[in-house]
Amino acid sequence: MNTSKNVVLAVTGASGACYARRFLERASALPGVSLHLVLTDTAREVWRHELGSEAPQGLDNHRFDAPFCSGSAAADVVVVLPCSMGTLGRIAAGTADDAIARMADVQLKERRPLILVPRETPLSLIHLRNMTSLTEAGAVIAPAAPGFYARPGSLDILVDSFVARILQLAGLQPLEEQYKWS
Repeated sequence: MNTSKNVVLAVTGASGACYARRFLERASALPGVSLHLVLTDTAREVWRHELGSEAPQGLDNHRFDAPFCSGSAAADVVVVLPCSMGTLGRIAAGTADDAIARMADVQLKERRPLILVPRETPLSLIHLRNMTSLTEAGAVIAPAAPGFYARPGSLDILVDSFVARILQLAGLQPLEEQYKWS
């Protein structure tokens, strides 16, 4: 019996490539996780600008025959990190006009976990309504808003603690495991 968990990390052009990189590092190191990456063209540009390196290769966001674009092959969990408001709006509208939007659509229709991590401020009424619609449809909205409770001493600690929360929401790792990363 295959106990591997198929996880899709979808990266859009919103700011926050550091979160995506750290999620990629952490999730790919977890036993039993089969991690699949898909990036928008803009995500590749933002990655290069924010991190100073080329984004890793992944599934082609322009292909609708990509894995996990069908209900018969849905992922166990899809995490859109970071999630641009454009992508969030297309998912909310059900347009499924690229692989990421289609994978998200499949997750919603199959009642499977979909975690969207918007990184935007301020939020317009349209953004809030789209997030409400997606929450009502079963998605989890987890804004990229790291906590400062532990008085973190670095940006890396903030990123780690936030990524730990997303891994916990995805059912991949208990939240207390974050303290083993230091």
